[in-house]
Amino acid sequence: GCELTASTKSYTFQVDKEDDSDHILALSVVCLTDGAKDECNVVEVIGRNHENQEIAVPVANLKLSCQPLLSLDNFKLQPPVTFRLAAGSGPVHLAGWHQIMHREDASFEEDDDLSEEEELPPIMPAKK
Repeated sequence: GCELTASTKSYTFQVDKEDDSDHILALSVVCLTDGAKDECNVVEVIGRNHENQEIAVPVANLKLSCQPLLSLDNFKLQPPVTFRLAAGSGPVHLAGWHQIMHREDASFEEDDDLSEEEELPPIMPAKK
């Protein structure tokens, strides 16, 4: 997780460029924490689209008196990604999880037992 405030308006999550694993970052909850004012706090996610252009998308608009917490149901993102407090002074806490999927060696051989099909006995009509 991370916390965005008036003094720390952004946080970037990135992985090592030499890492050939697949990474998924999932955002679960965005919430206001102690000391938040009753003002609109807009959190944006800044990433890259399929054309590798930077895009910013607002994902939460929190206000202490009406919506202090938002569940994002594991909103999946591909690093690198930046979270930015676009409006308000926070503090806003972001929580989620990071999954690393190691790529398997593509030169493995299939197990013969799994590739052979079992022959099933023929279906017989029911006896009356």
